[in-house]
Amino acid sequence: MPRIDLNCDLGEGAGHDAELMPLITSANIACGAHAGDEATMRATVTLAQKHGVAIGAHPGFADRENFGRKEMGLAPAALHALVVTQIAALARFAPLRHVKPHGALYNLAARDAAVARVIAEAVRAVDVSLVLFGLAGSELVRAGRAAGLRVAEEVFADRTYQRDGSLTPRSRLDALITDEAVAVAQVLRMVREGAVRATEGTDVAIKADTVCLHGDGLHAVAFARRLKAELTQAGIELKAFSSQP
Repeated sequence: MPRIDLNCDLGEGAGHDAELMPLITSANIACGAHAGDEATMRATVTLAQKHGVAIGAHPGFADRENFGRKEMGLAPAALHALVVTQIAALARFAPLRHVKPHGALYNLAARDAAVARVIAEAVRAVDVSLVLFGLAGSELVRAGRAAGLRVAEEVFADRTYQRDGSLTPRSRLDALITDEAVAVAQVLRMVREGAVRATEGTDVAIKADTVCLHGDGLHAVAFARRLKAELTQAGIELKAFSSQP
């Protein structure tokens, strides 16, 4: 039976956490840098535990003004400390299962091998058993494996792809998929066939271990419900990647 993990970035103040948590299998919880604080971390962890959702750290650049979506040039030692500190901050509230970088840090690590290596080494320094989430086929995935970590290759329901397997830049008008049916169909194909249609019309091979559901959209909850229902109807098992053999 095909299997997929549904993950969502939570604890960021979007207001949908309680509704989204029962619909997902892995939660990436903001660790107080780009968003969140001690109270939101504790509350989100408690919510995840209530619904049996795997808990992961979601470290980002310490730039609340831009919600961690602006790239920052940090020396390797500073970047290593940034990631370690945030993972440790969340680990005070519960045992962690995975780590997924946030926003600009995630995108930078996807294409920059040096940044990816620092992040992977930081995760390993905290706990080698933590799963590292990274964009499918990216530098972060390669760095995680090189560091001896278990890696989950992540795909996106509501983003379009380029012929090299990268996400279409958000600056382009065709970066986002706004039609729910199209987004669901893209996920089903990635999970069942290991392929995605690029914007120029070619098929691209892709590995889908976990699907990202954005938790900050107006229709986030409705889409999450629909995607979960259609995956289940298609005979695809929903299970946290960190719980899979």
